[in-house]
Formats: sequence, structure tokens, C-alpha cells
Amino acid sequence: MVPAPVSPSKLPRLTSWWLIALALSALVFFLAPQQIPVSLYKLNLLALAAVGGYWIDRAIFFYARPQLSALRCLWDWSSIKVTPEDQQRGYVVVGNGQKIPIHEVMEGAHSDASNDPAKLYFMLGCMLRRAIIIAAAMLAISMGG
Repeated sequence: MVPAPVSPSKLPRLTSWWLIALALSALVFFLAPQQIPVSLYKLNLLALAAVGGYWIDRAIFFYARPQLSALRCLWDWSSIKVTPEDQQRGYVVVGNGQKIPIHEVMEGAHSDASNDPAKLYFMLGCMLRRAIIIAAAMLAISMGG
């Protein structure tokens, strides 16, 4: 089963959160305008902590990155048809426009390992580890940075 394309939205991601943040910033501006520089300073520190946490994770665990290709173990490879044009190009274009290299299609279609969720669990562990490191960096900065 190839994943269905995400329904296209006219608005960018997290638009509602941007609007909430904008409304709260306007409220701070009207109630205590002298606090705007402090808010911007704290927001800057949090953004730097998030970036720092990300790069700490990449530096420490350079060999263990979450790879989105691990999600391909969930696909039904038998539904992907390879044409001679695909073989010539070197990739297959699936329904949502994603290009899959031909070697991965062949590997997935002719392998029993495609049902092995180990890659998926590894990706999950990497993503959780990265989220925890970033959250710890942001928490450390916000508590006393």
C-alpha cells in the first residue's frame, strides 16, 4: 500500500499556532509594552536551544539518523508496477508524485525483509531520542539560560 497523498491545504503548517502567538504578543504589547524585548529575547533563546539540541543529536549520533525510507517497509510493493520507461529513468513515480529509486522497488518486491519492522522501530527510536534531546536543551535554556 503506497501512502495516500496528504490533502493539500491553502494555509501553511501551524497557521493556527502562529495566529495564537500573534494574538498573545498583541496582548502583551497592549498590557505591558516594556516586556516585548524580554519576550523576543526568550523566544530567541528557545529557538537557539532547539537548533542546538538538533545539532547536538546529529553530532553525538551521527550514525543513527531517522530515515524516512524506513516507512517504505509498510508499503505494498506488489501494487507498484515497473515499466521499461521507469527502468530507463532509474526510478518509479508513484501516485502522489514521489520518486522511488528502482533498486528499492526491486529490493522491496523480491524480499521477505519488507515485512520486517526493525527499520521502522529504529526510525521511531531515533525520532524519540532527537525529540528528547531537543526538549531537554529547550528546557535547560528556559529554566535558567
